[in-house]
Amino acid sequence: MTNYQNPFSLEEKVIVITGATGVLGEAFVLAVAQAGAKVAIVGRNEERAQARVALAQSAGADALSLICDVLDEQALIDARETILAKWGRIDGLVNAAGGNIPGAVIAPNQDLFAANMNDTRQAVELNLFGTVLPTHVFGKVIAAQGKGSIINISSLAAQRPITRVLGYTIAKTAIEGYTKWMAVELAQRYGDKVRVNAIAPGVFLTEQNKDLLTNPDGSYTERAQKFVTNTPYGRLGNPVELTGTLVYLLSDASGFVNGETIVVDGGFNAYSGV
Repeated sequence: MTNYQNPFSLEEKVIVITGATGVLGEAFVLAVAQAGAKVAIVGRNEERAQARVALAQSAGADALSLICDVLDEQALIDARETILAKWGRIDGLVNAAGGNIPGAVIAPNQDLFAANMNDTRQAVELNLFGTVLPTHVFGKVIAAQGKGSIINISSLAAQRPITRVLGYTIAKTAIEGYTKWMAVELAQRYGDKVRVNAIAPGVFLTEQNKDLLTNPDGSYTERAQKFVTNTPYGRLGNPVELTGTLVYLLSDASGFVNGETIVVDGGFNAYSGV
C-alpha cells in the first residue's frame, strides 16, 4: 500500500542492493535501513557483506547477506529464493554493482586503436549485464507483485564524453537506454506501480577510480582536479549525497517517475566551463 502519511518512508519494504560491499553501496545500505527497509545485501566479499549487515542492524533494520556474483545468473536466482523464503517479497532493487576495469581505460599516450578489447568487453559485461541480469532475476518478483522500484546506476560518462574510460562509457550509455526500455515494457505489461529509473552520480572517490583520481600521497591527480574545476560546487561528491535521491526513487513519493535518469553531480553536467 502507498504510505500517504510519509511517502518517503521505506517501512516494511524489502530492498535488494547489489554491489552493496562497495563504497557507494555502504551509503546505500545505511540510507535504506534508516528509511525503515529490510535490506538484502548482495556482494562478493563476505567480510564486507557481514559488515554491511551490522551497519543496517545498527540502524534498526533487518538485513541479510547474500554472497554471489551479479554475472552468475544461477547464483542470483538462489539469492532471490533465499530472500523470498525469509521475507516473502521484494519491493525494490538497486543495481549498484559495477565499476571501471583498468585495462578498459585508454591512457593519453596510448594508441587509441590498440584498446584492449577483452578488458573493454569485461567492463561492458560487469556494468551492463551486471545490471540486466539482476533486473531480470529480482525484477520478475517485483513485476509479479505489480508494484516496486528498480534503480540502475548510470554515470556522467553517459551524459557527455569523459576521456579515457572507453568500456565504462559504452556500458553506462547502454544502461540509460535499458532503463528507458525496461521502464516502458514493465509499465505496459504490469501496470503503473512498477518503475525503473537511474541515478547518474557525479565524481565520487571510490576504490575503482582511486588510482585515476589520487596520487600515492593522497593528493588529487591532474584528472581529479579537472573534475573539481569543472564542478560549480568545486569539489568531489560525498556518497551520502546520493542517498536522498536513492530513497526518493525507491519510495512512494516518486510514484509517477518512470524511465528517468537523475543526475547528482554538483552541477558538472550543467556547467559550460565559462
